[in-house]
Amino acid sequence: MEAFLVSAGVVALAEVGDKTQLLALMLAARYRRPLPIVLGILLATLANHALAAAAGKWITTAVDPGVLRWILGLSFIAIAVWTMVPDKLDKEENRLARLGVFGTTLVAFFLVEMGDKTQVATVALAAHYGSFGWVLAGTTSGMLIADAPVVFLGERLLRRVPVRTVHLVAAAAFAVMGAAALL
Repeated sequence: MEAFLVSAGVVALAEVGDKTQLLALMLAARYRRPLPIVLGILLATLANHALAAAAGKWITTAVDPGVLRWILGLSFIAIAVWTMVPDKLDKEENRLARLGVFGTTLVAFFLVEMGDKTQVATVALAAHYGSFGWVLAGTTSGMLIADAPVVFLGERLLRRVPVRTVHLVAAAAFAVMGAAALL
């Protein structure tokens, strides 16, 4: 259960102000159809984070535990620093509009999440906990915790959330996890 709760919390915090959250806001403003957008986010995140969690689980069998501890510790610290860099959204979504609301969301979220800090965090969390299922469920839940309200409430919500503070909390969480792994 710890793997689920930590994964959900860390990803939810890291996702605030992330480019995928900005994409959710843009899709909500453009299409004004929250259900297909949230379903697209769910399926894209499940697919993307399943690949990442599988990679993280595999790493635990392929890398010496002593080396893995250093890799994980330094990875979490790097993610902490990366969390402080604000994301910008590319205009890629316009080319996907012919796929409809659900298709556009599914493809755009899957592609935008590739190499994103939450995907990298999913690899590191799966390696840290040695768990595929709990980490996948947690990171996917964290993504929905952060993005679904944006889809339903839009700009009103983002105006009230101090994004800088949330980034600081997420960065601190990753830094603590990194330090704990190194110690």
